[in-house]
Amino acid sequence: MKILLAPSETKVSGGINPFEPNSLVFDELLPYRNKILHGYTNILQKGNQEELSKMFGLKKSEDIGYHANKDIINEPTMKAIQRYTGIAFEYLNYADLDSDARLYIDKNLLIFSNLFAVLKACDYVPEYRLQQGKSVGDIKPERFYKPLLQPLLDNYLDGEDILDIRAAFYDKYYKPTLPYTTLKFIKNDKVVSHWAKAYRGIVLREIAKAGIESIDEFMRLAIPNLAIKEIQSKKNKTEIIYEITQ
Repeated sequence: MKILLAPSETKVSGGINPFEPNSLVFDELLPYRNKILHGYTNILQKGNQEELSKMFGLKKSEDIGYHANKDIINEPTMKAIQRYTGIAFEYLNYADLDSDARLYIDKNLLIFSNLFAVLKACDYVPEYRLQQGKSVGDIKPERFYKPLLQPLLDNYLDGEDILDIRAAFYDKYYKPTLPYTTLKFIKNDKVVSHWAKAYRGIVLREIAKAGIESIDEFMRLAIPNLAIKEIQSKKNKTEIIYEITQ
């Protein structure tokens, strides 16, 4: 089973070893990643505050300056799963998992990236900042990458059960044509939106701890404070609707 997850705009600083773009998953994407990295670096070097503010999604000059001064190619790296710090990643709490569960995440989790298209959880990446939906110069990342990712990921995921727990925006990068499963969380008959990120992290943590290998196994997995209320299927999409019980 492969799991698809969205990134977070916030990231941990630090790491080890300089960045090597050719170490990332999917060699086919290397020339495209290099092109967008070249554009990203040029914008950093130009130092236009208005352009940087828009690309980063930041207003404060000190915050803009922090990211603008990053030499991304020579920045230290860490695993993508450790680099991202959003709510889902906090609730996954990768560092607190045992070695088997961490290996499961490294092997089975794909993290979408506004800059790098898609990463394996174990790919080593530098700290960077690119707001969701923003362009890198004249490159709109989701439009730039989607024609490449659609056939590439359809082929890579063929024969796998797919659990897609990304935010809907990342359909702009890749939308499965294969059968796939998504999740929805409700409480008091209302769909949970912001805190859905936390529950995605909780679900991912329980999947990793149990070493789940299929959607059938996943549906039998007991997850604290969640109960399956309904399962809906339409075309190639199955949606599991969880009731939050606490």
